[in-house]
Amino acid sequence: MFLKSSLFNSVFLCGALFAASLTASAQNTTNRDYIVAIVDAAPITNHDVNARIPALRDQLKQQGRPIPQGAALLQTVLERLILEKALLQHAKEAGVSVDDEALDQAEQRMAAQNQLSMAAFHKKLASEGVSVERFRQNLRDQLVLQRLTDRNVPSRIKISDAEIDQVIHQRQTATEDNNPTIELGHVFISVPEKASESSVATLEAKAQTVLASLKRGEDLSRLAKEYSDGPEREKGGLMGLKQANRYPTLFTAATKNLSVGDAVLVKSGAGFHVLKLVSKRASGVVTITQTHARHILLRPGGQVSQTAARAQLADYKRQIEAGKADFAKLAREHSQDGSAAEGGDLGWVSPGMFVPEFEEIMNKLQTGQIGDPMISRFGVHLIQVLERREAPISERELREVARNSLREKKFEETYQLWAQEIRGHAYIEYRELPQ
Repeated sequence: MFLKSSLFNSVFLCGALFAASLTASAQNTTNRDYIVAIVDAAPITNHDVNARIPALRDQLKQQGRPIPQGAALLQTVLERLILEKALLQHAKEAGVSVDDEALDQAEQRMAAQNQLSMAAFHKKLASEGVSVERFRQNLRDQLVLQRLTDRNVPSRIKISDAEIDQVIHQRQTATEDNNPTIELGHVFISVPEKASESSVATLEAKAQTVLASLKRGEDLSRLAKEYSDGPEREKGGLMGLKQANRYPTLFTAATKNLSVGDAVLVKSGAGFHVLKLVSKRASGVVTITQTHARHILLRPGGQVSQTAARAQLADYKRQIEAGKADFAKLAREHSQDGSAAEGGDLGWVSPGMFVPEFEEIMNKLQTGQIGDPMISRFGVHLIQVLERREAPISERELREVARNSLREKKFEETYQLWAQEIRGHAYIEYRELPQ
């Protein structure tokens, strides 16, 4: 139910960026308004152009792109509005529309993203000089443009087998160079949480002694059993043969440029780590990071608003973290999707299997962590990550990953060509220059 749909991708303003453009529309930067262009029968006014400037600046800044100044900025905004009007007219001719139910859901999602009830959200709009009617019409236009794009652009993207083969080759080469299979030796000198400066200095000197011994070629196993406070002590200090990205980032960064047999000392919040690169070899196996997660889903509707659903899930989170409730039990009793019977367990999943808004939040969570309630197109979720692992990827999966990567790279270019084609069929009349 949460499987990712390619139709969700859009190049249009949405969320906070779209809200910012609406807020900006309340700030009339000039007292004189007039028509600057006409697209088919739709006018674009000087006020329309100025209203979009803050949103464009924010968008370009987020993308790391240069921001035009003066007349160039006004012309850039005008051209974007002309394109938007042409696309909206084409959508009307093609019968693309958004019904009130879909519009209501989108409005509710935006209110929830701002952590506001619908009444509070409308009040906020009013305080900024934006009417609810205007807000909903702008939102409807953006949803129409998204649907129009999704209907027309993906089918135009062409990907050849040769392109897929090239991406796979590049990925395999990068894996061999950047993610080798290694084994580290580890002697851990623990530092108590409230240790005095003199105690820390003594423990650091102990770690330096171990480091010097390893550099002289002394036996790792003996040193680990004599000095280490870590779980590898009984294994002779060996942490196991695995791909570099499965080790803690601190360890891989510290040992990245070491030769086999070299050792280094690093410090963490827990203490001092003496690391030895025991072995290293290129890995020809391409892997992906899989996540084992579970969730509780509440679907707003009827008497239950998105705000109420968020509050309910926030309460569940507090109960679980306080040890007063069990995640799986709450999921079985309250979750409103097919995973409820399994205690909300979603199993092991690969990247791209969930809708982007769900996956983005899930990927930010640490193992065992429960996120704050989040909104997706399906409802409100409480997500917990149980485990992560690196899993070999099959030839079929690898080709599909490569295909998706190419599709994402080609999307913007394909969209621009298609959009300019639509623009070319529109009647456009320039009037006065925007100011």
